[in-house]
Amino acid sequence: MKKTLLLALSLTAAAYTAQAQATPPAAKAGTTAGPAITFEEVKYDFGSVVQGGTVDHTFKFKNTGTAPLVISNIGVSCGCTTPEWTKAPVMPGKTGTIAAHFNSTGKMGMQNKVLTIESNATAGSTTVSLVGEVKEASATANAAPQMAVTETTAATTVKDNGKKVKEKSGDAKMKAKIK
Repeated sequence: MKKTLLLALSLTAAAYTAQAQATPPAAKAGTTAGPAITFEEVKYDFGSVVQGGTVDHTFKFKNTGTAPLVISNIGVSCGCTTPEWTKAPVMPGKTGTIAAHFNSTGKMGMQNKVLTIESNATAGSTTVSLVGEVKEASATANAAPQMAVTETTAATTVKDNGKKVKEKSGDAKMKAKIK
């Protein structure tokens, strides 16, 4: 009986040892079985840009898996952001890019533009983002002068190139100054 039990334990130990040795070397090295996408950076801070300006940034990624990686689509959080990406399959160990173009026209303040990458990666979809601030263009950069408007009880006075123009609008009266 002891011999049978000892034989069974020996065979079980040998089976586990053989299974551990059969694990593919890629799995031991920390790579993922199947395609996997790993970015150098997932967030790009562009600092600040004047309203109407654009930001272009290229996100670089590597296929850290064991099968070809294919990006099928990239969704954006806003129509102001346009992506372009590597369309060909990215082989294991190789790199690809996603170029993001952000147009700040009509935007103001802090921005966080998210790109959602849909691919055949085993982890599913992933995201990268452009963050920064859109600032108002200065008065000297604008072709038309900016006006400060305040309500007042007097007639509206607008100064334009040294001329004063008075205007009355219904019952409400306004005053404007060119800065």
